[in-house]
Amino acid sequence: MSSVSHFANDIPKSAFPADVAQGRKSLSWNGIVPGIVLVTMITAVAFSARNVSGFALFSPMILAVVAGMIYSNVLGTPVHAKAGIAFSQKRLLRFAIVLLGFQLTLGQVVSIGAGGVGIVAATLGATFVFTITLGRLIGVDAKLAQLIAAGTSICGASAIVATNIVTDARDEDVTYAVASITLFGTVAMLGFPLMAPMLGLDQHAFGLWAGASIHEVAQVIGAGFQNGTQSGEIATVAKLTRVAMLAPTVVALGLMARGRSSSEVAARPPMPWFVAAFVAVVALNSLVTVPIEVKSAMALATTIMLTMGLAAMGLQADISQLRSRGLRPLALAFSAFLFIGCFSLMLVKFA
Repeated sequence: MSSVSHFANDIPKSAFPADVAQGRKSLSWNGIVPGIVLVTMITAVAFSARNVSGFALFSPMILAVVAGMIYSNVLGTPVHAKAGIAFSQKRLLRFAIVLLGFQLTLGQVVSIGAGGVGIVAATLGATFVFTITLGRLIGVDAKLAQLIAAGTSICGASAIVATNIVTDARDEDVTYAVASITLFGTVAMLGFPLMAPMLGLDQHAFGLWAGASIHEVAQVIGAGFQNGTQSGEIATVAKLTRVAMLAPTVVALGLMARGRSSSEVAARPPMPWFVAAFVAVVALNSLVTVPIEVKSAMALATTIMLTMGLAAMGLQADISQLRSRGLRPLALAFSAFLFIGCFSLMLVKFA
């Protein structure tokens, strides 16, 4: 018996490479499944919670972050689920950002005119620079300041996630940035429509202002259509134009990262694959007429995957470490919120 066992142990693995590869693949996938199941359950809770009175104002992505944080900090995250949680946080989120491209065409960008595109671009650039500069002045960690800048100036949680692939901040910083951006984006969604009459904004002007300044896509849509159909359409296009600017922003941050001294950072490509894929999808969506049913399915799939990714982030967030960041990042997010609202309003009114 021992000789048989010894003989079996002496057989080289290369003698059955297919079986070994299949076994490793199965073990790897089995290690991922528990985490994906947990993330999926939290995602389902987030979508279901929107049907509860008072929660409909919040996107499922935000509810998923909160639910994930509550679960991990009250019950604890199971060790055997961590591989699947990491898979959801990285792979699914990057693929979801690619699918965002199906919500935008170059024709939509053109529809708001050169002036509208200029307002959106100027607001994005000025807000990003303002936030990074103020963060440095008040002592906010540079990586966290970049996340807040991206979330405020581009497209909320999606931009924070995309930026973090280059920035490589801590999970707690990502969660902090998402929470603060959500807070002030919600304030804008509820407050901006009430201010439109006082500011003398017609539907086109209000839509452009909302699209250029409010953080999340869902928040922009909510605020825009609250002020009328035309406002809603203009706001959506302006916001999606900001989403399109996610790609060059991430590329710019990648180039900045390469200039740092760390060899690990310098080795990173300035153009992450998901950014190139996002641009390709936008181009495809502009050249080929995609059936509305397919676009709707893509939009739903994008929301689900983004929600799963943010649920995974919530599961890895430690509230005690969030507290250690203090109120300075929150003050930075508030200042950025005020800046983007005032700066874009000035351009809409006087440009």
